[in-house]
Amino acid sequence: MPATVFSLKKMSRPDKLRAMEALWVDLSQDDAAVKSPAWHLATLKETERIVAAGRAKFSDWTEAKQRLRRKTARARS
Repeated sequence: MPATVFSLKKMSRPDKLRAMEALWVDLSQDDAAVKSPAWHLATLKETERIVAAGRAKFSDWTEAKQRLRRKTARARS
């Protein structure tokens, strides 16, 4: 299959989103080929333990995004 080369700067936002979706669909076709690192399982088990113990804290997505943006802005400065 020939490689497709295109300029991201020239693409519209909808075209970029369609390209991202196409990439995701293609990459997810063979998810068995991607091995998760061992720490993923350890982190998932730890999260399950925290939730089961009733110590997990949850926030809605808008609040979480704001918190992450503040944290990354502080890290950059």
